Amino acid sequence: MSSSMRNIYKITTAIFVLIFFISCKAQQLHSTDFTAENSFTKGIEGPAVSIDGTLYAVNFKEEGTIGEVDEKGNGAIFIKLPENSVGNGIRFDKHGDMYIADYVNHNVFQVKKGTKEPVVWAHNDKMSQPNDLAIAPNGTIYLSDPNWAESTGRIWMVNAQREIILLEDNMGTTNGIEVSTDGKYLYVNESVQRQIWKYDIQADGTVSNKRKFMTFTDFGMDGMRCDDKGNLYVTRYDKGTVVVLSPEGKIRNEIQLTGKKPSNITFGGEDGKTCYVTMADRGCFETFKAKNKGAFYTRTH
Repeated sequence: MSSSMRNIYKITTAIFVLIFFISCKAQQLHSTDFTAENSFTKGIEGPAVSIDGTLYAVNFKEEGTIGEVDEKGNGAIFIKLPENSVGNGIRFDKHGDMYIADYVNHNVFQVKKGTKEPVVWAHNDKMSQPNDLAIAPNGTIYLSDPNWAESTGRIWMVNAQREIILLEDNMGTTNGIEVSTDGKYLYVNESVQRQIWKYDIQADGTVSNKRKFMTFTDFGMDGMRCDDKGNLYVTRYDKGTVVVLSPEGKIRNEIQLTGKKPSNITFGGEDGKTCYVTMADRGCFETFKAKNKGAFYTRTH
């Protein structure tokens, strides 16, 4: 190879490396603050966006509240839960009704669209502490139920009769839970064990064919959400990131956050592509723009 050809090869290689580097940097998203730090308590969790686009999370200013946040990041108390109940996960169904997991009194509350009255939708004293919840497209509710003291957990289902039915016992510390975009699969993670499991959802709402979807070697996990392309967004507690997993369990991206303790995530905004992340160490929301819309947003718009 002549010296001139060798120089052309070196220049071409350098250009390709530079293009690759710029492309990688473009994929490294970073969050920004959406609400004031410590406007929520350290128990901020359960973010969810209603059909009309309002953002909600638990424990605004004090424990036992549900806070609502406007498009400018200003928060206010939406409701207070009764009898010393404290919420964790929040989800909306396709009708616009809100459901809240109450980990103190072992309830699932329902707040009908257009009201501010939480009523007990389902109750089961056998649960340790209902943590997060997910709602399938057909309305079936799934609950994670960790026992942090023993590093164990369970998953439950709320059936059509509003009974809370045990699906699996003797798991690790079940935490984040989500139904796939197409409603065919259930994802459940175990925070201490750093594993995500995937199940097939049967016609009656029960689950089968459990298999390992992802294992991490470091840091914990908390809440999860799917986008409308089937990708799973997982909050990495203590790592301070949100990792995006393909439906095949491959890492597509990882978003750097300011805080280190993201507790959950949801999609909203005018186009359904804005991610809102609850930060337990900062008592606030951080936000970033996703490539795709949230699955719930697409179902309801």
